[in-house]
Amino acid sequence: MIGRLTGELIEKLPPGLMVDVSGVGYEVEASMNTFYKLPEVGTFVTIYTHFVVREDAQLLYGFADKQERSLFRQLIKVNGVGPKLALTILSGISADEFVRSVHAEDTAALVRLPGVGKKTAERLIVEVKDKLDKLEMPTAVEFELGAVELPGAKAAAVDNRADAETALVALGYKPLQATKAIEAAAEQLPGASTEDLIRQSLKTMVAG
Repeated sequence: MIGRLTGELIEKLPPGLMVDVSGVGYEVEASMNTFYKLPEVGTFVTIYTHFVVREDAQLLYGFADKQERSLFRQLIKVNGVGPKLALTILSGISADEFVRSVHAEDTAALVRLPGVGKKTAERLIVEVKDKLDKLEMPTAVEFELGAVELPGAKAAAVDNRADAETALVALGYKPLQATKAIEAAAEQLPGASTEDLIRQSLKTMVAG
């Protein structure tokens, strides 16, 4: 089990990132809530991970803190919720908001997330509610970051809008829905980064 990685952040393209640990590049899929807290490429980071082994792949999922990882592990135990959907849930809603929605039995808030229908929302509430009390949710950001960038490290030039659309599609949104959401976000936030475009789009779609 790979539970944590510490190394240089060498790639950052939502929802994937790569961390170089002693010359070995680990590909990691991260929630958008974790991406919002990532530093620039070339910085040393420590992220908590969950390792999944399938017949056709070995996958690493990354999180900013242990609590988000614990919530992810609870979500994938729910019938019909796999790692991809769990990551989508944690990308469209913060851990605190998810906990509040489940305790309030607010299915309406949950069904606005891509891939979560009414039945899945009801299962989430029934199967996760009692377990949430055992999770100690963070009161402050626990993401461990290095403060110094390596010499010569530069982020590659990317089309932020295209990357943001790709990320939303990877999270489960339909291409047309993603395009419209990113276009609206770009109008509100001219020159915004990929992460900011995604954050604004998710905020708008989940709220709507």
